[in-house]
Amino acid sequence: MRSPGVRARSAPSLHTPLRYAWVAAYAFRRYSTYRVAAFSATFTNTVFGFLRAFVLIAVWHARPALGGYDVADAVTFSFLTQGLIEPVRIFGGSLDLTERIRTGDVSIDLHRPVDLQGWWLADDLGRAAFAVLSRGAPPLIAGGLVFSLRWPPSPGRWAAFAVAVLLAVLVSFALRYLYSLAVFWVHDDRGVTAISLVTTMFFSGMIIPLVVFPGPLATVARVLPWAALVQVPADVFLGKRADLGAYAFQAAWAVALLVAGRLLTMAARRRLVIHGG
Repeated sequence: MRSPGVRARSAPSLHTPLRYAWVAAYAFRRYSTYRVAAFSATFTNTVFGFLRAFVLIAVWHARPALGGYDVADAVTFSFLTQGLIEPVRIFGGSLDLTERIRTGDVSIDLHRPVDLQGWWLADDLGRAAFAVLSRGAPPLIAGGLVFSLRWPPSPGRWAAFAVAVLLAVLVSFALRYLYSLAVFWVHDDRGVTAISLVTTMFFSGMIIPLVVFPGPLATVARVLPWAALVQVPADVFLGKRADLGAYAFQAAWAVALLVAGRLLTMAARRRLVIHGG
């Protein structure tokens, strides 16, 4: 049974950068406390990196230069994408915000002297920063000990890759924020989570590089926002894309999705209903 709708008041304008920096730092600290879980997940990601590498080696031996990649590119892609799983939350679905919406606790969040979207973005950036260190680097290092990976040849390429990863995290957050806000209307995120998982896995390049998709499917996949999560950072890392177009693509989707999230937040404020009285 639902109680009458409660309209949330606008939060006071105390949106200082320091406040959000604190939220990000706290998130980093909070996620870093689960070291055993992080180690276990990193070990699993690395093992699957080797399994995927052997599969891709077989594919590229049968079809050399498939999609413009060679065997070294394909193997590097395997370990690189395994390292990106947690920073961009490939399996993440929605944010923890989902549960707060379901229970009605989000009404408290909307009264805080911080912006709802800004708070969760800062929290996600802190999480992603720890994920890059704990789960991003180890698969690449392990793969490099066994295979000859295609490493960036210069600090400039590493910096370009870092920018691509940051933009990928922003796009990922913007998508997951929208998934979370959908609970204001559907009240159960399981369907949204299932759809988001399938689309993210398929269209991001996580399962197989988008460069091997056939014809029109490849064209469509490369312009969807999910390509910004894995395929674009991987192309930058491998040197397949060195132009500003890669960043423009990611930034455009990040801005568009964040604006959509802002508009949906405004609509959610008007619809806010506290469950259970």
